[in-house]
Amino acid sequence: MRALLCRSLGSVSNLEVADVASPSLGPRQIRIGVRASGINFPDILMVEGKYQVKPELPFIPGLEVAGVVLECAAGVEHVRAGDRVLAFARRGGGHAEEVVVPGAIVTAIPDAMDFVTAAAFPVAYGTAHFALTHRGHLGAGETLLVLGAAGGVGLAAIEVGKLLGARVIAAASGPEKLAIARQHGADETINYTVGDLRDSVRSLTDGKGVDVVFDPVGGDAFKQSVRCIGWEGRILVIGFASGEIPQVATNMILVKNFSVTGVVFGEHSSRFPDDTRQRLAKLLEAYADGRLRPAVMRTYPLSDAREALNEMSNRRVAGKLVLVP
Repeated sequence: MRALLCRSLGSVSNLEVADVASPSLGPRQIRIGVRASGINFPDILMVEGKYQVKPELPFIPGLEVAGVVLECAAGVEHVRAGDRVLAFARRGGGHAEEVVVPGAIVTAIPDAMDFVTAAAFPVAYGTAHFALTHRGHLGAGETLLVLGAAGGVGLAAIEVGKLLGARVIAAASGPEKLAIARQHGADETINYTVGDLRDSVRSLTDGKGVDVVFDPVGGDAFKQSVRCIGWEGRILVIGFASGEIPQVATNMILVKNFSVTGVVFGEHSSRFPDDTRQRLAKLLEAYADGRLRPAVMRTYPLSDAREALNEMSNRRVAGKLVLVP
């Protein structure tokens, strides 16, 4: 099969498309013929050797796939050969013509969902829903601040936040990205390259601050979010797309009685795969009802994967990028 291969850690420019052996099928696993695979920021971190999951070299990056079940090991009963499915491949392997994943994390997709849309779904929406419900306990009527709001996971967080009944404030860098955030349901928007995030949030919340911050950015954005979180608020640490891992003064946590909570959807999925499959099935129902609208900015052939990853690395992406092998 053809696959995007990482032979040495470092720059995404080192990646190559190569012919490799199809992965073997293990107990309770499923082989999927990949029709589309979603690109995510952790793909870059994994290639650079900076991600919490560190596969042995050489490896194939790619955390989410959509395609057709080719083969099921004994004991897999919820899907069968020929079914259209998506999967969160936590340990990579998705940017290829075939992938083998644990059967428990494979979820059937609605008839109306195409493969490109399905490949943009599990990581962004799974992360957003897991973060806002299981870790952030976002309630109806609360106010949610989404940083990096025009990225794939940011747009998903806006939509999931609205699904949960929250008021959503979206923050991003530039009017074009904020316009996209509004299209996906944001009630208010903040351009954090112009003015002060804290002042803008306080103005929009009558000085109270927000109840929950969804932060996939880190760096200065996180530091500013500490200044605009409300009493007993929750800051959800999703990732560090800015490249800077911030620190927080614990006296601030004490004074405001707020929480800083880590969100690692991948590890949770490995430990509780049935929970993830049920979570994604619930979100797919919302998609089928028209309440969730994944945004795919562009698709690329596998041969142009390095270009796509560079676009992601340079933060020129609104929504998701998807490879079509």
